[in-house]
Amino acid sequence: MQKGSKEQELNSARASIEILNSNLDQQNQRKVSLLNELQNLQERIRKQGADAKVLKFVPLLETSKTLERQESQIRSDFDAKRSSLEAEVSDLEEKIATGCDDEKLSHGLDDSLNESLHKLNSAKKELAARLRAIVSVKRQLDDVPSQSELIQYERRFSELNAHIQEKLQQTRKFYATYNALLEIKELMLKETSLLNSISSQFQDAIASPAGRMKLLESMEGIVKGSQQKLEKLQLGLQEEQKVCDSLKERRMCKE
Repeated sequence: MQKGSKEQELNSARASIEILNSNLDQQNQRKVSLLNELQNLQERIRKQGADAKVLKFVPLLETSKTLERQESQIRSDFDAKRSSLEAEVSDLEEKIATGCDDEKLSHGLDDSLNESLHKLNSAKKELAARLRAIVSVKRQLDDVPSQSELIQYERRFSELNAHIQEKLQQTRKFYATYNALLEIKELMLKETSLLNSISSQFQDAIASPAGRMKLLESMEGIVKGSQQKLEKLQLGLQEEQKVCDSLKERRMCKE
């Protein structure tokens, strides 16, 4: 049974060699045909003596060169395959002729099969590791925002920053207004207290020269304090006006 199988392998190898030789013969015939066609074309061109027509056959010349290169490559491939098959045929013939031990041959095939399976499993493990690495990198790339998302985030952050700055300026303005109103309240309370004091003590104060002097000094002190308060309020107003003008300029530049 083993001998019949080996003879089948030998016949199959011989058939493959015959097919290769047939293909090689076909390529040789095609090459000869193309060379003949090229010679005929060159002869026709030489007889007609027309340079303009030569240009029409330039593509044919290029095709011929390309086919020659392909034929050379095919010949080289066929020779390599034929040599390999002939070596296999010789090996099989030698084993058949020497009556090679079937058990030894089977053992050799088992070793080759085990080695091939080991290489296959190693390749599968390496492929799985590379696939895991690719999946990991892909996930990392998916987590990275795209250019459009980054632009959208930057625009949103700019809008939030502008909103915060606007709220901050409004808060500062409200505090400044509150402080100004508080100072105005204090001035009005002092003015009311002064008017009440003058109203209650005016008659007694103007009854004597000393009382009138004391009243005038008191009035001058109150006026001086009010003037200082007024100057302070004006300085605060000027600072707020500068801030307001600066904000207007920034807004105009952005627009």
